[in-house]
Amino acid sequence: MNKLSFGRKVGYGVGAVGLDLSYGMFYSYLSIYLTNALGINPLFLLILAPLARIWDGVNDPMMGMIVDKTKTKMGKYRPWILTGALLNGIVLCFLFNNPGFASGSAGLYIYVAVFYVLWGMTNTLADIPFWSMVPPLANEEKDRNLISTVARAFSGIGQGIIMIFTVKAVAALGNSQSDELSSMSSESLLSGFGKWSVITAVALVFFALISVASTKEQRVIANPEKFSFKNAISVIRQNDQLLVFMLFAMISNSGYYMTSGISSYYFDSVVGDLQQQSTFNLCGTVGSVLSLLVVPICSKYMTNRSTYKLSLSLAAGGYIGMAIVGYGFGGSVYALGAFYAVTSLGIGSMFVNQTVMLADVVDYGEYKLGRRNQSLTFSMKGFLQKMAYTVQSIIMYASFSVTGFDGSATVQTPAAKSAISFMMFIVPPVMILISLFIFSKKYKIYGEFKKEVLEAVSSK
Repeated sequence: MNKLSFGRKVGYGVGAVGLDLSYGMFYSYLSIYLTNALGINPLFLLILAPLARIWDGVNDPMMGMIVDKTKTKMGKYRPWILTGALLNGIVLCFLFNNPGFASGSAGLYIYVAVFYVLWGMTNTLADIPFWSMVPPLANEEKDRNLISTVARAFSGIGQGIIMIFTVKAVAALGNSQSDELSSMSSESLLSGFGKWSVITAVALVFFALISVASTKEQRVIANPEKFSFKNAISVIRQNDQLLVFMLFAMISNSGYYMTSGISSYYFDSVVGDLQQQSTFNLCGTVGSVLSLLVVPICSKYMTNRSTYKLSLSLAAGGYIGMAIVGYGFGGSVYALGAFYAVTSLGIGSMFVNQTVMLADVVDYGEYKLGRRNQSLTFSMKGFLQKMAYTVQSIIMYASFSVTGFDGSATVQTPAAKSAISFMMFIVPPVMILISLFIFSKKYKIYGEFKKEVLEAVSSK
């Protein structure tokens, strides 16, 4: 059994801070930046997001197999983590900095499309090898739980930094007199987001350096097979539990990402006070921090399967409470925040469990197929997250287009406000409950069968 000191667990996990700074900027604020600052038509984003995911369907497994074949003095994961972080930081800066294209021009739309796709590609370079390191770092369940918990803790810190400080940072860096994105001039938004993206990009590379310097790769198994996209698809298709995992994880993640994507629009357009979003997100951050205790504590008394069901139940319960407050009690930000803390408690522990489950899926793949396709399997984690955001984006941008949402308008139509509230309060819990149902019925790596898989893999 591989044992990793707590200091090295922390050193490894720190890398997740930078990854989630980039995630948060792209998935939580790129939309409002593009529509409100650059004047990009939501219909364009509705088309762009699925097209980018089609390419990710090719790029992500291809990158996973390339990582599996990598063999250097630094190992096969760390070189890609560092390279990916550097390139992703550069692309992030370009994406949030308009070099001078006129609003509405063809050049601006092409520029956005190119760097939108490049962000996904460069993110893959860092994300796949980072999370692929979990199985070789430890093959004992409790140790994997702790490693995943530490990494998710730092991941939550990265998300928390973005969600709590971005609006104020954009206002300060853009020399705006207002702390509301809807009230800022396009010049302030462009300047503020541009400078803030540079700061987050530098932090991304800095934390990647710490992670790479602190981590020593263990149990590295190089895949001798030549790269074949057909073979990659075959491996994914034959691992039935990977497909099941991708389905229920994508649905639950879409529900959560809907909240992070639509909350800016909700507080800006429905509530009319974007500053309340900071309070709302602060409550969510508290829940996320507390969620780090759920898996370690529950693992003493419950199986990972039961803990995962509890996590989804907490998330769904928190969302239902938010809906009751939002529709029936005036939408008090403190009441919403309290229930969002419960939701985040469940979501945070859900993410930890998903990381552990994917490590189990790697073992299952080796058990079933006779070869270890670690990075290829973990490439599906990044892909399903992108697919989850795509589902969220399709729902959001389609609703905007149908209801006449106008990012440059001071007041939105009643239809647009109703759609935003529906996406804020109703869509997420429905998705969480669907995910829980699929997981309960179709996921089978638990109990005695899981022990059998781990014993078979560890004996090699």
